[in-house]
Amino acid sequence: MPPILIATRGSALALAQANAVLAGCREKFSALSFDLTIIKTTGDRLQTARPAAAAALAARALFTKELEAALLQRSADLAVHSLKDLPTDLPGGLKLAAVAGERADVRDILIYRIDKGLVPKMTLSDFPSGLNVATGSARRQTQLLALRPDFLTAPIRGNVLTRLRKLKEQPTLDATILAAAGLDRLGIRISPAGLLRGGGAPRDLAAYVFEPEWMLPCVGQGAIGLEIRQNDPRMEEICRLLDHHATFQCVAAERSFLHAMGGGCQTPIGAYAALDGNQIHLRAVAHLTKHVQRAEGKSALPDAVALGERVAAQLLQQGP
Repeated sequence: MPPILIATRGSALALAQANAVLAGCREKFSALSFDLTIIKTTGDRLQTARPAAAAALAARALFTKELEAALLQRSADLAVHSLKDLPTDLPGGLKLAAVAGERADVRDILIYRIDKGLVPKMTLSDFPSGLNVATGSARRQTQLLALRPDFLTAPIRGNVLTRLRKLKEQPTLDATILAAAGLDRLGIRISPAGLLRGGGAPRDLAAYVFEPEWMLPCVGQGAIGLEIRQNDPRMEEICRLLDHHATFQCVAAERSFLHAMGGGCQTPIGAYAALDGNQIHLRAVAHLTKHVQRAEGKSALPDAVALGERVAAQLLQQGP
């Protein structure tokens, strides 16, 4: 019997996630054979394209559509995604079947150079006015400037290590913002002294961690999504045993919210759902007017989709 093929992008982060899924499959289904198939997506190609092409990266599907094509063409059986990259509207015949394991750290981290008067373990209020923070995320930019309107922002693109190298090499940049989950999966840690260590991270970079109360993450941030064909009983059973049910319900609320808002990765929208006892607590942020709007709600686990829709309705009533 041919192996079950797991489709993944070829970036270091994507491979780290896919290999974790592969290890889980081999552990739980020792009688079956699994293998990875690495697919280069349009988004990967645009990461290294001319700056004029960078605007096209606004579409999340650019990082997923080739993997989905492989599923539909039956050249892959399961696709592994950073769930934050997976659009809420999936192609016909495909479905999000599971979240692989418990969600990782959802927080965003401000990575900054320790020069020009900056030192480790600074608080947000310690940073000087005019700090130039590189980010390609409208969500991060909006929330950052709501906290520190005296900061500056600049565009940046590339994978995690590329962005860290750019931060070190471009003298006009002071900081960038990255997801804690991505750093962790690449083996990059924050030392007790507040410095980045390991995973190929450049030296002399320090970290400030945003708690979700200050910067809500991207929908699905920190979660690994497993996409399969509909009506594929074998893959559905595999995904059922790989799924972390509570995380799946939480990200279902977030994705329902995003879908109801009509948002994409360049829309200044953030949301985070977590369990609060037997309920899901969903907090959300949007930038529909010149001010940042916030909303939240709670519901029982089976009502995750309805909760997302209800919180979106709250925000849409506030503006523009």
